[in-house]
Amino acid sequence: MSITIASFDSADRAAVDAAYLIGAVARDVDLPDLPPFCRQRFDALFHAPMPGTESLWALARLDGVPAGYLQLDLPHLDNTDNSSVELMVHPEWRRRGVGRALHEYGVRLLREHGRKRVLGRTVSALPEGPARSVAGDAFAAATGAQPALAEVRRRLDIGEIDRIALRAALAEARPLAEGYRSVCWQGATPQEHVSDIAYLDGRLLMDAPLGDVQWEPERVDAERIRGNDRALDARGRRRYHLAMRHEASGRLVAWTLLDVGASADWHAFQQITIVDPAHRGHRLGLIAKAENLHHLLTHEPAVRVIDTMNAASNTYMVAINEQLGFRPMDSWTDWQLTL
Repeated sequence: MSITIASFDSADRAAVDAAYLIGAVARDVDLPDLPPFCRQRFDALFHAPMPGTESLWALARLDGVPAGYLQLDLPHLDNTDNSSVELMVHPEWRRRGVGRALHEYGVRLLREHGRKRVLGRTVSALPEGPARSVAGDAFAAATGAQPALAEVRRRLDIGEIDRIALRAALAEARPLAEGYRSVCWQGATPQEHVSDIAYLDGRLLMDAPLGDVQWEPERVDAERIRGNDRALDARGRRRYHLAMRHEASGRLVAWTLLDVGASADWHAFQQITIVDPAHRGHRLGLIAKAENLHHLLTHEPAVRVIDTMNAASNTYMVAINEQLGFRPMDSWTDWQLTL
């Protein structure tokens, strides 16, 4: 068997199409409970990248047949020693050296670009969760990468929400949130909120548990928020935001985001939730997430399940999610390789 690897970009439509098909088949096999691999999102990775991110792509062929792809994301606004990776091998062509060849090719590229470390993620099964292959963890360990952060994906089944218990929890929380009120919007962030959202977004990697991951806080300003909005619009992500405004200062001091992708109207992701440290202790996280759940379902009645990811050590956010009804699905490991 002969393995060949070549870099490609958006101009090579045949390579883009081949990589997409590999990702689509792999998603169906590896994570069948998630939405289908989204073509709109995949194409947007090429023509509408996230601000300040350069992506390097490579396609592996086994005896001339597309068998795997590599995506390397290189930040340029911050974390300029770092990179992140997605390495995907078609299920039919696994255990034939394709993944190892892509890994070695990627390491050479990253060294040429002066990167010192690369981070990737694998999934594994939980005792009562769906079956997951152990191959991802084994492959990451074989490359010399170290497990840097343990995460858990949890799922909320809309039909199983205990609405009585949730109403009781909110009734208990609201007196602690006197002096705050909710503000919601859809899609791009309104101009009057951009500076506050940039501040909160920039705090995320300062406040969230990172384990041993060496990733510095991101420099987020209004221009970056606008660039994020354009990139997410291109991906077809329908976004539902809810923030908590501190009435005395007029500032948004908590923010949460739910979004629905273009490939499945039955599924949503719970994305960022953050509360400014100066305003913690008022149950703003719970109130924001619960009110935004109502906001989402008002506009997206087809949504049946919502997934979210949290560091296993993030006990505060895990407690809120479990109070809402999220239950563990599978385990994820962030692997870090020093080059």
